[in-house]
Amino acid sequence: MTLLRDEKLAAAFDHAARGYDTLVAANPGYHAHLRRSARRLGLPRRGEGLRVLDLGCGTGASTAALATVLPGARITGVDASAGMLERAAAKNWPDGVSFVRAPAEGLAEAGVKGPFDAVFAAYLFRNVSDPDAVLATVRDLLAPGGRLGVHEYTLGGRRADRVVWNLVCRGIVQPAAGVLGDAGLYRHLRRSVVEFDTAGRFAGRLRAAGFEAVRALPLPGWQTGITHTFVGRRPRTESEAEG
Repeated sequence: MTLLRDEKLAAAFDHAARGYDTLVAANPGYHAHLRRSARRLGLPRRGEGLRVLDLGCGTGASTAALATVLPGARITGVDASAGMLERAAAKNWPDGVSFVRAPAEGLAEAGVKGPFDAVFAAYLFRNVSDPDAVLATVRDLLAPGGRLGVHEYTLGGRRADRVVWNLVCRGIVQPAAGVLGDAGLYRHLRRSVVEFDTAGRFAGRLRAAGFEAVRALPLPGWQTGITHTFVGRRPRTESEAEG
């Protein structure tokens, strides 16, 4: 199977949107892990007066995590899938939360402009055609000293991590998705993780993109060694980035 990209991937998410929340709710720790990653951004004052971009917000699970951890922030959720975004926008949100439809590669054309105090991206980077280009865009959108948080399936590098991931996907996730008619998307999910960066390699990708203070932090439960939080910061000056 060829990995889904761009319009084909957005269309697959459009179709899967109706059952997406039900599937992720069956994943132990899914929402708690997103909140943990949001806290790892380390933003002050519960986000009061800050602008946060939720890049690849899907049906709004990551947006909800940010809104819980940072109730004072203005949060902009962005996604390329109209179906997923429709589900997100239909939920009840506090003031200061808004949504924009745009691919990660087309933020400027959609009117999404910085500076943001933080960018959060959950389950996004293994799904874009050019993650380095998207990281460059994110860095440019951040204010000097702004924080990046990435919550992503990135295998730890042990053979056991790959085995557990494949067993869960083939034994639980793909059969459930097949009942909903979304088997193709979740076959993509399994393969996209196997073929993407390990945690160490992705951390190196962030450093190469000009982020400093990069850390890869594991998540608990069955996803240990499978899902990580990555945090980094745009340097306050260009000389810091060069150094």
